[in-house]
Amino acid sequence: MKKLLKLGIPKGSLQDATIALFKRSGWKINVNGRSYFPDINDEDIECALCRAQEMSINVESGVIDAGLTGKDWIAEHQSDVHVVSDLIYSKVSAKPARWVVAVAGDSPMNTLEDLQGKTISTELVQFTRRFFKERNIDVNVKFSWGATEAKIVSGLADAIVEITETESTIRAHNLKVIHEIMQTNTQLIANRAAWEIPAKREKIEQIALLLQSALVAGRLVGIKMNVPETVIEKIVSLLPSLNAPTVASLYKSTWFSVETIVDQSMVRDLIPVLIKEGAEGIIEYPLNKVL
Repeated sequence: MKKLLKLGIPKGSLQDATIALFKRSGWKINVNGRSYFPDINDEDIECALCRAQEMSINVESGVIDAGLTGKDWIAEHQSDVHVVSDLIYSKVSAKPARWVVAVAGDSPMNTLEDLQGKTISTELVQFTRRFFKERNIDVNVKFSWGATEAKIVSGLADAIVEITETESTIRAHNLKVIHEIMQTNTQLIANRAAWEIPAKREKIEQIALLLQSALVAGRLVGIKMNVPETVIEKIVSLLPSLNAPTVASLYKSTWFSVETIVDQSMVRDLIPVLIKEGAEGIIEYPLNKVL
């Protein structure tokens, strides 16, 4: 039976993170060896692995109904696709990655104008050319097949345009960033014709909803504790929550069970304070989805 939706999964650096996100959302994707068509536990979906750099081209043409790719690659190809949802996740952080212009650390070049007549190496060729052309800066942009940072060290380029999250690789090659040209994150995109088909649109919206809920949940944790009546107001006042903490009386007791959802970055500072104020039996637990 023909599947309802052909879904593109980015092959490469984001593949494992994407599959993990889908698992938290309720879909188990199994990549079988060298096959480009992973199994998925949804009879309406057929998966296809596709490089993120090519995803928007395949979605625009209708080869794939929907897929995940970077905002940068949509801009690179100027693809006419419907952006369903922004999904900020990566191998390193939950922040958008940045495409930056970098030069040698000891270079006298410190501005974009200093690159006039220079050679720039990048994988993001067309966007970079448009970027400099719009600023009337004449540069020679060459495609890089990889190891872009080394192009400056080896003398093959005067500057690079490269993606970074922490700048650690750039600094490791003794380079310095002189300009940020774009922030990018993963986006769920759809073919415009497919988006107009009600059944496909409903399925794509389901995927977007649950992926977003899993991303939100990944930044939050649940905390549950026992609190004596004498300090319940104080404890509740200390607790952030989505709406308000849940408070329930313990059976035949002057104690309460208190439960709330907090940002996981707050937990290490919050728990010692709760204990100091009288909370006991504190439990922290992960969340799969928050809707």
